[in-house]
Amino acid sequence: MQADSLATPSVQSGAITRELARFVAVTEWSDLPVAVRHEAKRALVNYFAVALAGCNDPVLDKAVAVYGRFSAAHDAGVIGRSERTDMLNAAALNAMSANVFDFDDTHMPTIIHPTAPVAAALFALAETQRDSKAISGEALLLAFVLGVEVECRIGNAVSPGHYQRGWHITSTCGVFGAAVAVAKACGLNEQQIVWALGNASAQAGGLVETLGTMSKSVSVGNAARNGLLSALLAKDGFSGPDAPLEGARGFLNVTANEPKLNALTDGLGRDWALLSNTYKPYPCGVVLNPVIDACLDLRRDARWTLDDIERVELTGHPLLRERTDRPGVRSGRESQVSAQHAVAVTLARGKAGLAEFSDAAVAEPALRAFAGRLHFIDEASWPVESAQVTVVLRSGEVVSRRIEAARGSLAAPLKDEELAAKLRELAAYGGSGVAPQPLADRLGRLDSEADAAAPMYMARAS
Repeated sequence: MQADSLATPSVQSGAITRELARFVAVTEWSDLPVAVRHEAKRALVNYFAVALAGCNDPVLDKAVAVYGRFSAAHDAGVIGRSERTDMLNAAALNAMSANVFDFDDTHMPTIIHPTAPVAAALFALAETQRDSKAISGEALLLAFVLGVEVECRIGNAVSPGHYQRGWHITSTCGVFGAAVAVAKACGLNEQQIVWALGNASAQAGGLVETLGTMSKSVSVGNAARNGLLSALLAKDGFSGPDAPLEGARGFLNVTANEPKLNALTDGLGRDWALLSNTYKPYPCGVVLNPVIDACLDLRRDARWTLDDIERVELTGHPLLRERTDRPGVRSGRESQVSAQHAVAVTLARGKAGLAEFSDAAVAEPALRAFAGRLHFIDEASWPVESAQVTVVLRSGEVVSRRIEAARGSLAAPLKDEELAAKLRELAAYGGSGVAPQPLADRLGRLDSEADAAAPMYMARAS
């Protein structure tokens, strides 16, 4: 559908944007299915896990130092660190920390990492609202669910062309999720939520070209920061366009070839985005999960080494090649989206943790030399959570493993205890000294907390 065909009175009046805003304004905690409430808590356990892992990464060290020069207050914290800053900076820094290792959650239909921008904005707001104005845990969870819902519905409307055109969808759609979530937490009305979406549309940005570099973190941080700002502006009457999403020159038509308007509102209140959310067992692009599963299976019973391999054939959805055909990576950050590195390091070590996607691992000569032995085979009919790894040995022997549904996918989701274990592991890796079990317990009962900021107080560096 082309922009000119959308220049109709109904579209230009912003009816679709208004329907979304009305849904956000009237939805209550009691309207959420039990499964959605539980998934919101799971998403936050994963959020704190990955933020604690990234809290002392060089990206955060540099960003905290620079952003700190412009801090307007000291009433919000940075997860896993001792610094205090203003809520806009805190939103940005915590979203960066949660996304820096590419270990955060993934909404499978869009490949959006939905929680980092939304949760970071909400907890930054919650820390500044104290005493009689405190945001309850229930209110934060409701706002979080609705923010993710709008974020992912916008993502569905622009997919797959949006990402293919080079937009970093977590950043571009995340700003809308953060804006809606904060608007709900602040009790904004329908008109103000429309304005919040309009303000967010003026600040949506992020490019796929930045993946594997520190620059990616800028746009993820901006999604949280600018979304928070968008809602705060709307709260004070800062108005925006009537149709920021569906307008002829609105977000959908500018950033997608054929936007699907029905994706914004079909099944509102019935089909929940969080029920299509997944959590990664490995710190890399989600399309690499089945590849790593297959490599781990092959390595487990292997009587051969990396030097014995003639070539590896990697079969999967074309998206696998498009996003991970990256030989010659130069850093751990780049290796997170490199099939060449993921296959080599997993087959060599039989592991795929944060250490396997580090600068030190990338520098190993044997792993770097392996890239030329990997060959992609596209199978458009395969789902993205499926892949096959075939190893051809110099002896002529061929061994192969196909994974139908990767660990952590919707068909094989991580269990609650696996997410708790992930929190323990990543909290230790980040070195903040934060005790993971009390934090997990607090998140588990967040809906009964009078002050939603309680988990943030427990996530300060000790």
